[in-house]
Amino acid sequence: MNINTILQGDTLTELKKLPDESIDSCITSPPYWGLRDYGVDGQIGLEKTPEEYVVKMVEVFREVKRVLKKEGTCWLNLGDSYATTKVGNTETRKNSTRVTNSFKKEKPESLKSKDLVGIPWRVAFALQADGWYLRQDIIWAKPNPMPESVTDRCTKSHEYVFLLTKSPKYYFDNEAIKENTITNDNSNRDRDNSKLNNTPGRTKMAGLKTNNYEKRNRRSVWTINTKPFREAHFATFPEDLIMPMVLAGCPKNGLILDCFMGAGTTGVVAKKLGRNYLGIELNEKYVKMANERIRVTPTPLL
Repeated sequence: MNINTILQGDTLTELKKLPDESIDSCITSPPYWGLRDYGVDGQIGLEKTPEEYVVKMVEVFREVKRVLKKEGTCWLNLGDSYATTKVGNTETRKNSTRVTNSFKKEKPESLKSKDLVGIPWRVAFALQADGWYLRQDIIWAKPNPMPESVTDRCTKSHEYVFLLTKSPKYYFDNEAIKENTITNDNSNRDRDNSKLNNTPGRTKMAGLKTNNYEKRNRRSVWTINTKPFREAHFATFPEDLIMPMVLAGCPKNGLILDCFMGAGTTGVVAKKLGRNYLGIELNEKYVKMANERIRVTPTPLL
């Protein structure tokens, strides 16, 4: 099996060619249901109903589970949508990665108009029922969400990242992704406050075995800006979103799979952090784009 490469083709077909238990971690974001037409035959995301989409996701991630090592992790990012006949995005120009608003999706009969579809949790529960351990839901909070002209609900400013494993015990380096404590973040402001303890905010809690309170276990809400990539037609994975997944979920020199590689951000971050990558992407244009992005990414010094 070649590594540090991107396989061009249908993800399910290519996954079936990979050997059992060969992947340390899968980090991926499949096409969201009913959101975009990428202009490629066989693409996932244009299923007529949410139920059909969920069945396809289960089929794909059953293969991911097969190729994942017993101690491996899977990080799955999914966004949601509403039941509506609103036009979506599609590609119309042969050599373009831009989109136009000409794709119309039909409202499933099982849903009422304006219903939130609940795709992320539908998929998560289906994968759980198929044998995955659903270990955590992480909220990706976006300070700069896409504006919405809605007046009867709040603007959507979050997506989900699900941490899935194939075993109850798995590789997870929580030390690598610990965050500063709130008091440590404000230490400059608090340092001269004579009313505070000599170690501001470091009140020892029962059961702690260390006096190091500079860091705390990472919380499950990750506040990270979206960052558009000018050559792509969509807002790609932000590198800052992927980095903690790589650091916590894959050992140094391990192999990360992204079975919906898109613009290649997973490969870029893997290279920066001293991990190997393997991508799968249906669209030939994105394979070329991703390969070029990864090629110009510097190799880490250590």
